[in-house]
Order: sequence, then C-alpha cells, then structure tokens
Amino acid sequence: MEADAPLAGLAVIEEEALQDAEGAIRSGKLAGKTLPAAIVILAGPILLQQLAAACLGLVDKIIAGNLPGEIVVPALDGLGIGSYIAWFIGIAMAGLGVGGQAIVARGIGGGRTAEAHHALGQTMGLSLIWGAIIGAVLWFGAPLIVRWCKLTPEAAVMGIDYVRILAWAMPFCGVMMVGSMTLGGAGETTKPAIIVIIANVVNIVLSWTLAGADVTIGGLQLPHPPFDLHVSGIALGTAVSYVVGAVLIVGVQMRGVKDLRLELRELPLKAAMVWRIVRVGVPSFLDGISMWVANLFVLVFIGQIAAEQVDGAGLQGAHIITVQWEMFSILPGFAIGIAAGALAGQYLGARNPAMAQKAVLVCTGITCLIMGSVGVVYILAGETLTRIISSEPVHLEHVPNLLFICGLCQVFFAIMMVLRQGLRGVGDTTWTFILTTVSSYGVRLPAAWLFGIYFGLGLEGIWIGLCSEMVVRAAMFSARFFHGGWKRIRV
Repeated sequence: MEADAPLAGLAVIEEEALQDAEGAIRSGKLAGKTLPAAIVILAGPILLQQLAAACLGLVDKIIAGNLPGEIVVPALDGLGIGSYIAWFIGIAMAGLGVGGQAIVARGIGGGRTAEAHHALGQTMGLSLIWGAIIGAVLWFGAPLIVRWCKLTPEAAVMGIDYVRILAWAMPFCGVMMVGSMTLGGAGETTKPAIIVIIANVVNIVLSWTLAGADVTIGGLQLPHPPFDLHVSGIALGTAVSYVVGAVLIVGVQMRGVKDLRLELRELPLKAAMVWRIVRVGVPSFLDGISMWVANLFVLVFIGQIAAEQVDGAGLQGAHIITVQWEMFSILPGFAIGIAAGALAGQYLGARNPAMAQKAVLVCTGITCLIMGSVGVVYILAGETLTRIISSEPVHLEHVPNLLFICGLCQVFFAIMMVLRQGLRGVGDTTWTFILTTVSSYGVRLPAAWLFGIYFGLGLEGIWIGLCSEMVVRAAMFSARFFHGGWKRIRV
C-alpha cells in the first residue's frame, strides 16, 4: 500500500490545489496572527486546562491516600482502575471531537464559516448520543475489567462503584469534552479552559466533602467532612462536575465565539456531515482504543505479578501513582500538540502546507525542551514526589524507581505526542491508528511482558518495556510526518 493512498474514506486532493492561495488563515481567532502568537494563544489555555485536570487527578489520589488506614491500599488500587476508565472516556470523546475539530479548523482557516457552523452543530448532536453509548459500555463492562486486573475483593468493589457512577454522567461528559475540542478548532481555547477549571473546582470540593478523607494542608488539619462515601464520593464529585461543565460549554457555544456559534437548527443530524465527522473520528477513536487496550493488558501483567507475590497488594496503586505524576510531563506535550494540530489544520484550510509543517516542527521543539526538563525532576526527586501522595512502604519501594525510568524517555515522549496530535489535527487519523496499533502490539506489550515477567524484573521491568516503546513510536511518527502524505488529505 502506498503511504499516501486513501485510507478509511479519506480522499486525496491534488498538491497544486494546496499552493494556489495566499495561504493566510482567513477567519477565527488566529486570523492575522504570527506563528509564535498563534501557538501561545492556543497552547497557553490548553496547558492551563490540562494542568487543572492533572491537579484534579492528583487531588483525587491524595484524598484516597488519606482515607482510613485499612482502606488506603484497596482504595488506590480501585481508583487506579478507575483512572484507566477515565482515560477510556477521554479517548472515546476525543475520537468524536477530533472529527468535528478537524472540519471546523479547515472551515475557519479557509473562511468557510457556514461549513464550520454546520460541523459544530452536527458534532454536538452526536456527542449526546455517543455519550449515552459510552455510559452503557462502562456500566456493563466494569466488572469484567476489574476481574481481568485481579484486584482484591475490597478494591474490586470500589473500582466497580467508581466506574458505574461515572457511567450515568457520560452524556454530559461528551458535551463538555467534545464541545471544548470543537471550539479549539476555531482557535478558541481560553473559554473552554476556564470552564474546565470551574468544573474541576466543583469536583475537588464535592469529592472531598463526600469521600470523608482527613486531609492536612500545610500542617493545617481540615475538619472531617460530613460524609464517608470513600471512593464512591470521589466518583460523585466527578459526575457532578461533568454536568456543570456541559451546561457552561453549551452556554458559550450558543453565545458564540469569533466566527463560530452553535445554532439549534444545525443539531438535527444530516448524513453528509455526520459521515465527514465519522470518517475522521472513527480512526482516531480506534487509535486511542488500540493504545488503551494495550495498557489494559499492562494492568493484567501487573495483576499477574502481584498475584505471584506473597504481599502483592499495592502494585496497581504504585503504577497509577507514577502515571499520575507522569501526567504533569504530558501536559505541555498534549497542550502544544493540540495547538500544532489546530494550526496545521487551519493552514491546510488556507492551502499553505509549508506553514502547516513549520507550525508542527516549532511546537515539537518547544515540547522537547519542556518535557525533557520535567524528566530531570522525575530522575532526581522520585521519593519526594511519592510521599506527596502516599507513604505506604509498597509505594515508596517502587514509585521512585518508576519515575527514574520514566524521566529518561521524556524527549522521545514529547516527539511522539506532538507529531501524533498534529497528524490527528489535520485529519490523518488512519495513519495514526496504524502506527499506534503496530507499536503498541508489536513492541509495547511484548517488551513489557519480556522485561516484567519473563526476565522477572517485576513492575520496574514493565516500565522499562513501556518507555523503550516510546523511542520506537517517536521514530515511526517522525517517518510519517516527514513523508508528507498528510498534507494532501481532505476531511
């Protein structure tokens, strides 16, 4: 198969057509802006938004780590499984959001605002339906996932309760997350970031109030909250925050941002636009699911290691604590990667592929510097970071080692993240799916099994395998990017 052949319904347009216009972004918030200014406008609010989300995850784990002593280990194990479910939710919603975002970006970049309005309405209508479907999947799939991961009975109950509470809020989650992405396609990232921060504040307050954890901040012991719902309380706080976020996102969309507004007449689904959204979004969804399922197998490997040890409880928690800290390095990569995709999409809409490529490369260089610096912190301060969340011996034994391993591969992680997000943003979702799947199942899982189980290196061996795969995946995405087939894709 030729590298730039049509894939999953994506058509190819002639190269000359990309060169026949002046190449400036013609509408939306980024019109008339320089490349550095556009990156800051897009990435700054997204980074703030992602920082708030990461802090929220950190607070959830701090709350779980401060529950009554006999609950802490099963709560963190159960919440660890819940965190992977939350990742699945993000993947599911992003699959739909990427389709809408790509079409909105092309429309705004080319000055076709009517097309962008139509894409926004259709994407938001789909988000409600898709959210309900994802909710049903979570409700019925929770026991199966918990059983695969071989949790203790106490952790299993907490994990299932967490997931099933979130399931009820999925239509609202879809509206909030997909709505934020479509606004980002038009260059508007500030208002979605503010909304996410508000929703996260609601989440933190309610989670602490309902969970019943005794939390100390700066030596000050907070009063014991009025409820003791433990992990279920954390889930309820998250569910309510989705409702708040959805209401605020719809309010912003109906009021409108520069050159984009949600119109009720655009909500009834039309086959032509739905197909355009789906043909871009489905490969993106499959891309995310491919990686998610691979990492679910990683949890199964960890469960196998834990089951073979005399006292293996807490390994899932150690893994998820490391993942939680890793999120802080991912933040700039994710934010700048989204900016790269939105910019590249708008420049392709304006028929300027050279600027699209330059935007992605500049974003990649910036991200390598930032994530590489965070990696140094992981290498030097692993125990300190671990103690912020938990002082359990099992966590102190493993998490610093995992952070050290994680810190060594941050530059490769940065390259992979920005190029992957950039390719998704321009609609090259079929190739991102292919590359992610080949790397995940051809390298990631075999390496994790080889080092973690076959060579008997345990949890640390699994992380050696995971981080080694990042080097391979960065090389694969680099090859696709410099091949240039993504410049000729029509969405």
